[in-house]
Amino acid sequence: MLATFVMKLSSEINRLLRREEGQDLVEYALVVAVISFGAVAAMRGLSSEINTAFKTISSELGSSL
Repeated sequence: MLATFVMKLSSEINRLLRREEGQDLVEYALVVAVISFGAVAAMRGLSSEINTAFKTISSELGSSL
């Protein structure tokens, strides 16, 4: 009884591991994760420059009103 259950479980796991349908989804998810990581890293590098630009715009708008 236990041996047949283990054999069925083993064959089901092997069948699931051989399927290739979900691999594309995993690959796309990894690509999105890498792109997101790169965007966050770039934004952190540019944050001081972006902050300076917004402060300049804010002071220009404040002085023109």
